[in-house]
Amino acid sequence: MPNKEKKPKYRQSENIVANKELNIWEAMIPVFALVAMLAYNVYVFGDDALSGSNQFILLMGGAVAAVVGFFNKVSYKQMIAEVAENVRSTTGALLILLMVGALSGTWLVSGIIPAMIYYGLQILNPTIFLAACVIICAIISIATGSSWTTAATVGIALIGIGEALGISLGMTAGAVLSGAYFGDKMSPLSDTTNLAPAMAGGDLFSHIRYMTYTTIPTISITLLVFIILGFTIDTSGVADTGAILKNIDAAFTINGWLFIVPIVVILLIIKKTPPLSALLIGTLLGGLFALIFQPEIIAGLGGGTSLTFESGYKGILNAITVDTTIATNDPALNDLFSSGGMAGMLGTIWLIVCAMVFGGIMDGIGALERITQSLLGMAKTTFGLFASTVGSCLALNVTASDQYLALVVPGKMFSKAYKERGLAPENLSRTLEDSGTVTSVLVPWNTCGAYHSGVLGVAVGDYFFYAIFNWLSPFMTLTFAALRIKIKQLATPSAA
Repeated sequence: MPNKEKKPKYRQSENIVANKELNIWEAMIPVFALVAMLAYNVYVFGDDALSGSNQFILLMGGAVAAVVGFFNKVSYKQMIAEVAENVRSTTGALLILLMVGALSGTWLVSGIIPAMIYYGLQILNPTIFLAACVIICAIISIATGSSWTTAATVGIALIGIGEALGISLGMTAGAVLSGAYFGDKMSPLSDTTNLAPAMAGGDLFSHIRYMTYTTIPTISITLLVFIILGFTIDTSGVADTGAILKNIDAAFTINGWLFIVPIVVILLIIKKTPPLSALLIGTLLGGLFALIFQPEIIAGLGGGTSLTFESGYKGILNAITVDTTIATNDPALNDLFSSGGMAGMLGTIWLIVCAMVFGGIMDGIGALERITQSLLGMAKTTFGLFASTVGSCLALNVTASDQYLALVVPGKMFSKAYKERGLAPENLSRTLEDSGTVTSVLVPWNTCGAYHSGVLGVAVGDYFFYAIFNWLSPFMTLTFAALRIKIKQLATPSAA
């Protein structure tokens, strides 16, 4: 029998897929328990929940699943074997996350990220201010991989500029968040962009390429709406970004040569170079350009007063591995010009490993298979499966109040369902991002909604309608599913 090849002795009698004793309510017990515990944990810890407590709650959810498994005579060894297989399957994603942290560090100290911000801010014009906000925040968020950092730095500056121009704060905040979440969603530096394919069982760059099919039309419509709004509203005053530009210019050597590095990485991605290789080349080029264009910064990071081999070596390695902050005369820019390096990715790696423990035990006891069977029974069509995924992501953003959990839980629950239908994992990872990542900011009590509302000083209700990219994304993914546009099939569909 194919499904019994090379199994250890303790797994040869295992028949989890056909576990008749586990009914749908038993399978859902760990899910209900996990959502309840996560909701309370986020309520207690707020934004700090991702510092470790959510990760532990995922392990507690796994413990609940294990108890259900014991009652259904699933052995401990079988559950641990599934956990090991789950964790092993994410090895590539974990290594990519570490390399993403390394790349973000060298791209900061080399001036690549500051250059993107510097030139992006210069395209401001009162008439196209709102559209410019989308573009600027998209550029910065792609460069940093963080919508939170974008909103807390340039976003705040744009809110002030918009207010000076007499533009509604809700409009400006909506434009800022639309651009910030487009960049967060499409950036290989983003933790959610790495997390979604890890949960779905896909590849990072394939995931990003596949997201462009729904994301480009969505951001295009968003830009068109803001361009129209820009021509219909009255503005007064001027957009003054001189102080910000001056502080960036004082801290870094800014020039067009710095864009060679991201262009090379983009070309490597287009040529389908393996992700780890492309990111490693981007990291090394970033370090080289840092030595050429920012020698004083590298010397300072290396603990020296001038650039020597030792201070250069130490400075580059510090940028790659640990927290790095480049000081400017603007406190907001100090927050923007900081990177956690490889160490900054450990929190996300921790989250993925704990999610794999929960998912592995759920898989081992047959719960995911039972849930998958029920979902396939209710979702008679491909569109129904996509709609179920979107609904689950939205529900978790509302109940669990965290975008990471809106990716993790549906990602593990639906991955088998997509395979059963012969659908490639890119379909699931794209849908997770279209409905889980971007809508979190639309829920006032979600960590993202609370954070952005507090940082920008604009209530969620005021920017909700104008965060066009965020609420339009799930509709776009459902439209593609309904019309069967770019629904990628598996090369060898899994047998039901």
